[in-house]
Amino acid sequence: MAKFKWSNYVNALVVIAALGYFVDIYDLILFSIVRVPSLKSLGLTGTALFDTGVLVLNAQMAGMLLGGILWGILGDRRGRLSVLFGSILLYSTANIANGFVHSVDAYLIWRFIAGIGLAGELGAGITLVTETLPKETRGWGTMMIASVGISGAILAGTVAELFDWRMCYWIGGGLGFLLLLLRVGAYESGLYKSVQHAGVSRGRFISLFTSWKRFFKYLRCILIGLPTWYVIGILVTFSPELAKTLGIVGNVSAGRAVMVAYGGLVVGDVASGILSQILKSRRKVVAVFLGMAIMTTAAYFYLPIHSVRHFYWACFGLGVSVGYWAIFVTVAAEQFGTNLRATVATTVPNFIRGSIIPLTALFAYWKPQLGIVGSGVSVGILCIGLAFSALFAMEETFGKELDYIEHL
Repeated sequence: MAKFKWSNYVNALVVIAALGYFVDIYDLILFSIVRVPSLKSLGLTGTALFDTGVLVLNAQMAGMLLGGILWGILGDRRGRLSVLFGSILLYSTANIANGFVHSVDAYLIWRFIAGIGLAGELGAGITLVTETLPKETRGWGTMMIASVGISGAILAGTVAELFDWRMCYWIGGGLGFLLLLLRVGAYESGLYKSVQHAGVSRGRFISLFTSWKRFFKYLRCILIGLPTWYVIGILVTFSPELAKTLGIVGNVSAGRAVMVAYGGLVVGDVASGILSQILKSRRKVVAVFLGMAIMTTAAYFYLPIHSVRHFYWACFGLGVSVGYWAIFVTVAAEQFGTNLRATVATTVPNFIRGSIIPLTALFAYWKPQLGIVGSGVSVGILCIGLAFSALFAMEETFGKELDYIEHL
C-alpha cells in the first residue's frame, strides 16, 4: 500500500483558501441573517422589510456579478494571489463601513461594494488549489475549502444571536483583516507561472462568447449550480414569509434558518466530496444531489409540517441537498485551460449567486397567478430541470490533467 502523504490532500494553500472562504461566507450571508433587525433599525416596517430586503440583496448580488468578471480576469492576468489579497481587503473594508450606515441608500451602496469584493475569494482559492494538488486527490482539497468555508454561515448565525447587527458587520471586517496577515508568504501556482512566462494570452473573458463550444461549456457550468441559490436565496432567505404561508405555527427566524441550512451544506459538501472520490466522478455526484434537491424541495412545500422545529429540519435537508457547491466549482475549474481557468472559476459561482436577481423577479411575477407556493415550486422545477439538462451534456473531469491552455 502506498505511504499516506498528508501533502497529497492538504497544504498551506488549502488552509489559507479554506479560511478565506470561511470569512467570505460569513460576510456573504450576513445580510440574509440580519435583514429584519437591520432594516427595522433604519425605520422600515411591514412589507418594506421584504421589498427593501430583496433590493439590498440584489444590490449585493449585482456587485458579485461585476466583481466575478473583474477578479476572474485579474486572476488570469496578474495571478491567483493578487485576487486572494485584493478581494478580502475590499470586502472587509466594505463590511466595516456597513456597520456605520444610517440610511437604506448607504446600505445599498456598501452591500454593492462588498459584493464586488466577495466575488473573488472562492474562484481564486479553488483555482490555486486545483493547480497545486495531485489530480487524483485535488477533490479532497476543494472539499475542505467548501466545508470549512461554508461553516462561516454558522458562525454568522451564532454571532447574530449574541450581538447587535452593526457589531456583526464589524466582526466580519475584522476577521478579514486578520486573515490578510496569514496570507503573507503564500505562493503562486506553478502552472500559472509557466503560462505567464510563456507570454500566453490570458484572462480574455470575451473569448468565452466567441466560440460556441466554449460558450455552451461555460453555460453548462453555470446551469448545474442554479438550484443552490434557488434554495438559499429564496427558500431559506425568505423563510419567515414562506413559513407563514405554509401554516407554520410560531415565528421562524431567518438567521436560524440560514444557520441550519448552511449546517446542512457543510454535511452535503463533505458527503459529495467523499462520494466523488469513491465514485471517481463529478457528474454522478451532481446527479445524486440534484435528485435529493427534488425530494427536499417537495418536502419543504408539501409535507404537513406545522412546528418551527420541523421547519428548521426541512431547511437543514435543503442545505444537504445542494451541498455540491465544491464539486461544481471544481468542475468549472477543470473544464478550462490555465490561461482562462481563474476567469471561469471566479465568474461561474458569482453568476449563479447573481441568478437570484432574475429568480426572485420570476418568483414575484408568478406569485399573483400561482400563489407563493405555486410560484416557489415552479421556479424550483425550472432551476433543477435546467441543471439536469446541462449535466447530461457535460464532460467528466475527475482526474483530468490541467496542464493545458485555451487557444484564444
